[in-house]
Amino acid sequence: MDPESTQLQQSQLAAILGPDPTHFETLISHLMSSSNDQRSHAETLFNLCKQNDPNTLSLKLAQLLHSSPHIEARAMSAILLRKQLTRHHNEADESNYLWPRLNANTQSTLKSILLSSLQSEQIKSISKKLCDTVSELASGILPDNGWPELLPFMFQCVSASDSPKLQESAFLIFAQLSQYIGDSLVPHIKHLHAIFLQCLTSPAVDSDVRIAALNAVINFIQCLSGSADRDRFQDLLPAMMRTLTEALNLGQEATAQEALELMIELAGTEPRFLRRQLAEVVGAMLQIAEAESLEEGTRHLAIEFVITLAEARERAPGMMRKLPQFISRLFAILMKMLLDIEDDPAWHSAETEDEDAGETSNYSVGQECLDRLAISLGGNTIVPVASEQLPAYLAAPEWQKRHAALIALAQIAEGCSKVMIKNLEQVVAMVLNSFPDQHPRVRWAAINAIGQLSTDLGPDLQNQYHPGVLPALAAAMDDFQNPRVQAHAASAVLNFSENCTPDILTPYLDGIVSKLLVILQNGKQMVQEGALTALASVADSSQEHFKKYYDAVMPYLKAILINATDKSNRMLRAKSMECISLVGMAVGKEKFRDDAKQVMEVLMSLQGSQMETDDPTTSYMLQAWARLCKCLGQDFLPYMAFVMPPLLWSASLKPDVTITSADSDNDIDDSDDESMETITLGDKRIGIKTSVLEEKATACNMLCCYADELKEGFFPWIDQVTGILVPLLKFYFHEEVRKAAVSAMPELLRSAKLAIEKGQSQGRDASYLKFLTDSIVPALVEALHKEPDTEICASMLDSINESLQISGMLLDENQVRSIVDELKQVITASSSRKSEREERANAEDFDAEEGELIKEENEQEEEVFDQVGEILGTLIKTFKASFLPFFDELSSYLTPMWGRDKTPEERRIAICIFDDVAEQCREAALKYYDTYLPFLLEACNDEIPDVRQAAVYGLGVCAEFGGSVFKPLVGEALSRLNTVIQHPNALHGDNIMAYDNAVSALGKICQFHRDSIDSAQLVPAWLNCLPIKGDLIEAKVVHEQLCSMVERSDRDVLGPNSQYLPKIVSVFAEVLCAGKELATEQTAGRMINLLRQLQQTLPPATLASTWSSLQPQQQLALQSILSS
Repeated sequence: MDPESTQLQQSQLAAILGPDPTHFETLISHLMSSSNDQRSHAETLFNLCKQNDPNTLSLKLAQLLHSSPHIEARAMSAILLRKQLTRHHNEADESNYLWPRLNANTQSTLKSILLSSLQSEQIKSISKKLCDTVSELASGILPDNGWPELLPFMFQCVSASDSPKLQESAFLIFAQLSQYIGDSLVPHIKHLHAIFLQCLTSPAVDSDVRIAALNAVINFIQCLSGSADRDRFQDLLPAMMRTLTEALNLGQEATAQEALELMIELAGTEPRFLRRQLAEVVGAMLQIAEAESLEEGTRHLAIEFVITLAEARERAPGMMRKLPQFISRLFAILMKMLLDIEDDPAWHSAETEDEDAGETSNYSVGQECLDRLAISLGGNTIVPVASEQLPAYLAAPEWQKRHAALIALAQIAEGCSKVMIKNLEQVVAMVLNSFPDQHPRVRWAAINAIGQLSTDLGPDLQNQYHPGVLPALAAAMDDFQNPRVQAHAASAVLNFSENCTPDILTPYLDGIVSKLLVILQNGKQMVQEGALTALASVADSSQEHFKKYYDAVMPYLKAILINATDKSNRMLRAKSMECISLVGMAVGKEKFRDDAKQVMEVLMSLQGSQMETDDPTTSYMLQAWARLCKCLGQDFLPYMAFVMPPLLWSASLKPDVTITSADSDNDIDDSDDESMETITLGDKRIGIKTSVLEEKATACNMLCCYADELKEGFFPWIDQVTGILVPLLKFYFHEEVRKAAVSAMPELLRSAKLAIEKGQSQGRDASYLKFLTDSIVPALVEALHKEPDTEICASMLDSINESLQISGMLLDENQVRSIVDELKQVITASSSRKSEREERANAEDFDAEEGELIKEENEQEEEVFDQVGEILGTLIKTFKASFLPFFDELSSYLTPMWGRDKTPEERRIAICIFDDVAEQCREAALKYYDTYLPFLLEACNDEIPDVRQAAVYGLGVCAEFGGSVFKPLVGEALSRLNTVIQHPNALHGDNIMAYDNAVSALGKICQFHRDSIDSAQLVPAWLNCLPIKGDLIEAKVVHEQLCSMVERSDRDVLGPNSQYLPKIVSVFAEVLCAGKELATEQTAGRMINLLRQLQQTLPPATLASTWSSLQPQQQLALQSILSS
């Protein structure tokens, strides 16, 4: 900056901070200016004042706040002061926090001006802003006793019954301090309790004050950590509820709605506080919901309260299920709300926009709440209530009632799926009986229910009821009077076939495909779109069975793609791309190849044209290209140069984010913009345009598909794609974007590795793979550290594991250390989530439904543990003995996993990790045998087959590599293996893998410890267990071992006078007849040679009796094998 402008700035500052107040007032008004230039200039000056003379600046703001006649100036001063006096405890940078830079005089003047303004300010909105400023300052300095006058002043205000405005302000500040620094208020709990009680029960108190007191009570209860402290406030609950009911009795619905919103907050955060008086509270809320004289908004809030309680699972599991009579009342209220629907002519005209014509806000709340209620309470609670109430609705003469019953059935299906599947016959009958209803909206609702049930109750519904459902849907497609019904029938075909196997669908294809082709040609646009989506789904589900319809269908699809060019048809053309690409994938490259070229020409010309930002074509086109790539494989490479630039552009889209402060008056209004989603983070409200995020997510998914499909062919794009996707591992605005980025990481490494191996890497060598590994693996580990979602954690672990398998050997010691440290974190976090679930299981209202939920969460947790085990296995296989120092560090995390109190899955993983160490590190692992072998031996007889399998496999490994360390345990090992082998159901389904591994381990003891066993007895016993056919990996090992023993004429295996030869020949015969499954090609060749030798060397009589012991088809197969 030149000296002249610096001088100008200095003189401006001097004026602003000088004695004449007008300069300062002008600055503040410019900060509110709508002109960007004027505002940013004022901001620069304001920040300079802050740096140069914070004392004068703060006092000027306070003066303005206290005595300016202009409302805007007072409001702005309150906001600016609040910003300067707010201490962000979590931010390293406290440069915005002015308080510590002010001298004692200024501090003391500020405190007294703030309190005096609270008393003098008459405008309510400014009072509120003042309360915010006081609360923020107090939360920074009160805990260190920096404002001893404040609480006495507030206690005084609260009792000032002559000034309701002051009372209200004091309660507002109490509420905020409870949120920020509740601990500082807890010592005053008795005093506060008395004040709250007095205010909520005194009839003379102004309604605004009462609401403010209610707000303060609820915030204070939330800041109390001990249940004993919370219980002291139980006696306030009736008074809290009276605040609500009295407001309603006086017709003050706005006040009542404020009270309801506060009670909803309490229900969500401290549901247990309501437990003892649950029946009274819920009863009162249902009364409000049932009162038709009240405003809809009030009744909806009362319902929201009850649903919030039902959803407060983690804090009060099962509590609401203890009130079946209330659930039944709530269900009845919601059913009544579904009747609030009109038969709007726009619905029948079937122009796409009027999908919900005639529906009211009551109707949508009813719909949404039924869904939430069913998900939170589950089928055992909801299905009996529904079975009681729905039949009367279905039998009613009014179409609205029949419609409501079918809508309700569809809404509760997701939450009640397990119970509804048990009563599938009644459920499906209820719906199918409504297909011929005389009212089209009821027919639509029946089709809608079938679509929803196909999703929520599939594949059971598809497997059992296809003969009833598919013909009914096909018939509904003939309803040309009601195009909306036709279109919905086509969509339901889509839902049905998504959960359906080709063998169920195939018999109906003739009928369904021909109907879809008819409505595709002469329906309305929404009907055509429905038909395209249904065709795509049917093709996708029937795969090669769709070939027979290809020639009939494809010309229509291409015609739409080529001719549907005007703006009103954009969606139709987009759906035709989706349908063509799915049909192409279903029928395969050979059938599709000629049309594919033509389709790609059209897509290329489309892509070159200017499209509007809201055009759905882009997203559909990205997906269609990726499917075409999957279908054509390497033949797609020539098109990549064309496809990639727009795809990279979409993947790089910046989220369209609007940030406002959470308390600002210009809220992002989410009601009028469907495509905005808002989240509140701290004191910021963030609005995000969802369409941008969806396009970004689609693009990232497609990049992943291309890398996966094209392998080394994707090499030219790796640098760009890595640059885009690695930062997106931490893209917290959208889960799908993160998931796609996570899945792509190993694909990029694999592509590079294959390209380098096959000499297609444009001159780059292995050092490039090292560079890529260094960019990807540490980034994945760091993202895992910050990932909030358990399911994505499991995917990240999976990607780390795959990446290690591809290029793990390139990592250095520090990188391995960071992976190991992160695994420790993952194990610790998982254990703490587990103990939280155990606490929930001990809650007083815990019931079977909650048990189910916890079981599902535990299964997700096992997924995480599985991946931890996989990664450790990979690291051990990659680094062998040099990984052992890390293994030692981890042992305190792994040893507890062997405990009997752990889940079978955790025990299995712990055993597998030790098996890997013993197998990969051999001599270096002997030092662990003392610790782990006792566990291993015990686990050989575990009741869970998977645990047994891992344990007996480990015994085999130790027998092979344990030498003299294993020798003393041979006897114990044999008796454990014998128990597994002799188990009466050893060869049944679940047990076969454990059996096969035990046989393999027995073979290893025979091979490596023959001097410690009675070999004449054990080797034949082992031979008698062969061949093994369950575990194909072990089968190859064991049958190779038998082959070697016969080749060296091992006398224990041949037996005295070769008496076991017939058994050996029959094992060879079974192995050879099974093709490549039970032996490697090399072993099979050696077996054939041995059999040929026997043919030549054995006496004819012995040979004949050996052959005769085989089954006839084995004799034939062997003859043809030996003669070829």
